[in-house]
Amino acid sequence: MTKYSEKASEKVEKAMHERKEGTLKSGSGKKVTAKKQAIAIGLSEARKAGAKVPKKK
Repeated sequence: MTKYSEKASEKVEKAMHERKEGTLKSGSGKKVTAKKQAIAIGLSEARKAGAKVPKKK
């Protein structure tokens, strides 16, 4: 299993919370309802912040 940093976990947790509230938006501005998409957004934000996250495949 791949190791993620604590910072990455926090970003994903925040994205999941926003999705549940209905405030998470994708790049195009549409509301995100899919769990997988929320996780992907959280990991992307973590990468930008410099957290230890494996590369995209």
